Amino acid sequence: MDMLNEFRDMVQRFLQAEVEPNIEQWEADKLMPKSFWPVMGGAGLLLVDFEAEHGGAEADFDVSLMVQEEMCRMGYHALASAYNIHANIVAPYILNIGTDAQKQHWLPGMASGEIVTALGMTEPSAGSDLAALRTRAVRDGDDYIINGSKVFITNGIHADMVVVAAKTDPEKGAKGVSLFLVDASLPGFEKGKKIEKMGQHSGDTAELFFSDVRVPADALLGKEGHGFAYMMSELPRERLGVAVQAIGHVQGALDMTVEYVKERQAFGQSVAKFQNTRFKLADVKTELELCRALMEKCLAKFKRDEMTVEDAAMLKYAATDMQVRVISECLQLFGGYGYTDEYPISRFYRDARVQTIYAGSTEIMKEIVARSILGR
Repeated sequence: MDMLNEFRDMVQRFLQAEVEPNIEQWEADKLMPKSFWPVMGGAGLLLVDFEAEHGGAEADFDVSLMVQEEMCRMGYHALASAYNIHANIVAPYILNIGTDAQKQHWLPGMASGEIVTALGMTEPSAGSDLAALRTRAVRDGDDYIINGSKVFITNGIHADMVVVAAKTDPEKGAKGVSLFLVDASLPGFEKGKKIEKMGQHSGDTAELFFSDVRVPADALLGKEGHGFAYMMSELPRERLGVAVQAIGHVQGALDMTVEYVKERQAFGQSVAKFQNTRFKLADVKTELELCRALMEKCLAKFKRDEMTVEDAAMLKYAATDMQVRVISECLQLFGGYGYTDEYPISRFYRDARVQTIYAGSTEIMKEIVARSILGR
């Protein structure tokens, strides 16, 4: 058994033992407890593709993606989204851009789950348009003073540290954006109440507010004014994670739908024997495998450092659009039972919907692809 399959078997056993008995309560509470992060860290699931000196398992990047895929396949989409932000987005920002001191300060705690992180980019007036940020960071001696707000922040309630995008030079547009590692315990940093959502109920999503938050100059991540470029460079990895979540989620929905239609009887025979059912399942399987092939192609390019922002946009658009559309078809095959919380397919349907919105909306993905074809 190769490393990926060994890890997959371990991840499946972990999720069955630690998540499955608790997921319904977390969904009812509308929040996964913060205490679960050290449980994941203790099992070696966080920062698995990082070096041992940073607390990682030195596994391949494929393993990090597989963890998210398995979480979604088993129906824990909110957990996968939280994991993606913490381990697949914030951690690489620090690893690729941070100083040695920043890496030593944050990464081991992130790997153990003792430190939970979030990404503070989206604002009430700036969603996919990151160049329109209003949060400001003004230099004051050896510090920066941050003022502004963020919204729809995954891991916002539990976060101990947030990577915050702020304007350090408003006159320069996108070239005036910088990134900061902001300790959530600092005075002036406030967390709003948890945002109630249509799906991913156990997910931790919040508003964040910054009122004269004073951070030391060494909290600057990378170079001042390079924040937008850093965000663009990390988008391929982020959108790979979102696409893998879509693929895992559809696989899980397909598996449970196949099981249901084989057992369900209508008009004296199994629902699986109706041509409509068989054709619908054939459509789902085909669309799933097409997106899986595109994802594997993009992953290979990513490993060669050849995956472009346009590649990531196509993949994210294709996979999440497929996810929302075909899970709706799967739910339809459950009939009235699909609309009840008794069957997990209803949670799959709710949890999938946001995938075409966060990490860059479908419309923005199409615009990126169109520009790559036509120019601006």
